[in-house]
Amino acid sequence: MCCFSRPIKLVSDTNIFARMSKKGHQFLVYSMKLDTKYDVAMVLPLPVPKGTGDKGVRFINLEAYSDFFKHLRKGFPVPRTLGPGRSNRGRAPEQAKQLEVVQVGSFEASFVPTVKDFDRLDERFRMPADAWDKLKGYHDWGFAVFKLKPGKRTIHPMAFEFPTRTKKLFFPTLHIHDGKVVDRAKFDHSLFLQAEPEGGVRLKGWEESPKVASDFMKVSLTKGTVKANRHCYRKRIHGVRKNVDVVV
Repeated sequence: MCCFSRPIKLVSDTNIFARMSKKGHQFLVYSMKLDTKYDVAMVLPLPVPKGTGDKGVRFINLEAYSDFFKHLRKGFPVPRTLGPGRSNRGRAPEQAKQLEVVQVGSFEASFVPTVKDFDRLDERFRMPADAWDKLKGYHDWGFAVFKLKPGKRTIHPMAFEFPTRTKKLFFPTLHIHDGKVVDRAKFDHSLFLQAEPEGGVRLKGWEESPKVASDFMKVSLTKGTVKANRHCYRKRIHGVRKNVDVVV
């Protein structure tokens, strides 16, 4: 789910990588092109187990590997063709401990354990008070929140590891822009994953990289998010489609 706290001009070319890490945990790496006039918070709901605390998410700084997705795409050679194809909550009570804000490369990030904990978040990151009332099924989830600066640019990969309540890989793809929840939305996404276990994996509708990740990525710069000796899989989602998250 890609949710923004304030209006944006454009978000496009979204890339998401997912891999299970240690038991009960998942890596997620997220990047996109963004054009906004304002300081804006991007909020990614996460299917964390109930009771996950403030320190439940580990943010990973990949600013030094801005080419993460550029190199990942090299793992999927392009076949030759004959031609072109193609309103805020009030301040938190004084006794409530404010959530930690950490610097992750060129942006700040926080983890919000539950919807009610948005009151403990720095004012700059808060979503409109009624935003989550419009959605069903997210009331007991956690939220990774990233503060992004004004301008038109490609956001360097935002990476983190979170505890998950499911054994499936979760991709946050449902859109909420300008506080609106719609049944169908325009997608411009490339999803990537590495599977557990590697041997014999067949994912319907996904492309498999001919080579393992170490042949086309600088794995040492991924800080553990990518396994060097495993193949990668890709699925591209473009155009207007049902506005939902993707679970694999």
